Amino acid sequence: MRIRLIIVTAVIVSLLFGAFTIQQFGKRMSSETFSNATLQLGSTGKDVYELQGRLKYLGFYDGKVDGQFGPKTQNAVTWFQWRFGMKSDGIVAGKTKLKLWEATKNWKPTADELPPAAGGTGGTGKAAGNRAGGGNTGGGGAGAATGQRQGGTNLARSNHLGLSDNDIRIMANAVYGEARGEPYEGQVAVAAVILNRVTSQSFPDTASGVVFQPRAFTAVADGQIWLTPNERARQAVQDAINGWDPSGGCLYYFNPDTATSAWIWTRPQVKKIGKHIFCM
Repeated sequence: MRIRLIIVTAVIVSLLFGAFTIQQFGKRMSSETFSNATLQLGSTGKDVYELQGRLKYLGFYDGKVDGQFGPKTQNAVTWFQWRFGMKSDGIVAGKTKLKLWEATKNWKPTADELPPAAGGTGGTGKAAGNRAGGGNTGGGGAGAATGQRQGGTNLARSNHLGLSDNDIRIMANAVYGEARGEPYEGQVAVAAVILNRVTSQSFPDTASGVVFQPRAFTAVADGQIWLTPNERARQAVQDAINGWDPSGGCLYYFNPDTATSAWIWTRPQVKKIGKHIFCM
């Protein structure tokens, strides 16, 4: 009887201690974990501050932590989801939140990453715009372009586009994944297409945003974007940044041997370099 009493007492003490620990853990983490709100393009508030802070901690986001879920944040989410084997839709719901929390358990917000004292909670917002295109273009396909192209592509580059180190690195990955078997001129042309999209009103205004648009680049779809680029690909990107555009201002290119999208064949063709046809 005495032994049984000791065992029961020990179990009760363990349960009470466990409950206390969980309660304290919940209190400590409550200010640094997401609410149940789904975050997407247009969301604002405390949850978005946390989202941006955690993505920045991992190196996926290099913008300002401002609590505004804009295209740059969406691109960072899409990149994170792709990198961790998730559906890359740019929407932050339960699975994405859990994976992000697991990957950033040691993250603590800095002073610059905290929302104002009167800040609200994360809103849901609504994603803007419709997706166009579809199918495999075998190259730089339609992505999410929906509007008319406005303005030219006179980049006067020398990195006046404000490209970050991460943008340049992602461009080199894209050139290597998309065109490493192409002549050097063709590799520069692929990099130039990315930059032409950055300056177009119909596409995201960052290189990483352009590269990670859904259905835009074959190398993203098949994972070759994560191959380590060689020096030739890096130099091709630099030459494009410095102003060389062998494509002649094109926004698209495709491989006619592998393209399955009927839409890409409707684009006005400008020239062929290697296996790629470049078009407007």
